[in-house]
Amino acid sequence: MAARAIVFDFNGTLSDDEPVLCEIFVRLFEEHGKPLSAQEYFDELAGLSDPEIVRTWLGHDHPDVDAVIAERVERYRAAVADGSSVHAHTREAVRWAAEHLPLAICSGAARAEIEPVVEAAGLADCFRAVVSSDDVTDGKPHPEGYLKAFGLIGVDPADGIVFEDTEAGVASARAAGAGRVLALRTTLDPHRLAAADELIDRIDLDVVRRCLS
Repeated sequence: MAARAIVFDFNGTLSDDEPVLCEIFVRLFEEHGKPLSAQEYFDELAGLSDPEIVRTWLGHDHPDVDAVIAERVERYRAAVADGSSVHAHTREAVRWAAEHLPLAICSGAARAEIEPVVEAAGLADCFRAVVSSDDVTDGKPHPEGYLKAFGLIGVDPADGIVFEDTEAGVASARAAGAGRVLALRTTLDPHRLAAADELIDRIDLDVVRRCLS
């Protein structure tokens, strides 16, 4: 299908940063008395929204989820706020796509971490909407975020393409009725992304052009 819009996940998709996130959460949760291994992060938490990651690991009755998330965001911004986690081939693909159809971001991350990276990468003007964890009640795999993103750009999800990198993200896009879901095989084992229409190695100009053909 030829797309009428593209919605991108952020962490691990637009921004090649899942190892950075993993390291931050490992250190942060250790400081909070509940150590996390890298394997546990990728097996159980990758792809969930920040609030859901904190609640899942530290407990749904944790007294200050917001404070833990704020610390996570601060550490993340210190690590990648220069835009270096957005590869040159991804920037080229996004800029080209933005000249041809509306683009949006749908992420489980906080807006405070998404916008500085997108701005530093020179892509802020490419996106007509950003839906972050601040904007939804239910994070991925719930479809709320993708439904909101497509609604903000005025395109039926069935006419859109989603780029993701996690099982929860693919499930979210599927539940929202996205016409096509492409998943990067850089974060999780490919078998966990079986619900995607196609697995790709990176977001580049060739891939995005093909989406519009």
